[in-house]
Amino acid sequence: MWIKKTYTLIVVAVFFQLQCKSQKTDVAYKSESLKVISISENSYVHISYLNTNDFGTVACNGMIYLKNKEAVIFDTPSDLAASEELLKWLTDAKKVKVKAIVVNHFHVDCLAGLNTFHQAEIASYANTRTIALAMKDSVTAPQIGFEMQNELNIGGERIINRHFGEAHTEDNIISYIPSEELIFGGCMIKSLNAPKGNLEDANTDTWSKTVQNIKDNYPNLKVVVPGHGKYGSTELLDYTIELFKPN
Repeated sequence: MWIKKTYTLIVVAVFFQLQCKSQKTDVAYKSESLKVISISENSYVHISYLNTNDFGTVACNGMIYLKNKEAVIFDTPSDLAASEELLKWLTDAKKVKVKAIVVNHFHVDCLAGLNTFHQAEIASYANTRTIALAMKDSVTAPQIGFEMQNELNIGGERIINRHFGEAHTEDNIISYIPSEELIFGGCMIKSLNAPKGNLEDANTDTWSKTVQNIKDNYPNLKVVVPGHGKYGSTELLDYTIELFKPN
């Protein structure tokens, strides 16, 4: 049993490392602790690295949207140092004002760098359940909560943050950018051929239904960004739906 579990964890860690290396992208910024890749004129994926007991070093995706010298960040990098690095790149190199940070769910790979943004007086947003769960874990919690949906205006464009149901966690949300026809799905959405990953706080009974609901509500999606691994199209939604379909 121990050997089987160890083998599974190694497979998961290696999978994410290979996916990160194999993705052909335009690298906008790169260091040992942070990488930023461009997926459109206005949208970027930020990748940082989390050291875990169960899965080894895991590459973690967040996202950035820039428009008219304003920016919103979706999930913090995996630690304070990488968060400071990202903020410096955005303000110094891209010359934008970061208006908000949106936290996908309460796990550390989403909010470990929140203090960096709060110290810079950048407002943070999340589902009210995310705030409650972060406080329960005695970690820095997002500041502004919403029940089902929140809308932000960044550079004149709408950003829709919405809770569709339980999946990877009870509080997980998606962030939708209509002008880009893009969603950041976080760990609720799996990259192609990814394993199920961390199920410690998951609701596997509703996961498939939640993602199907997302697909039904956004039929014109072109880009889907998962919490780990390679981004893609709606085929990521289809893969996730099938992966978690009840037997």
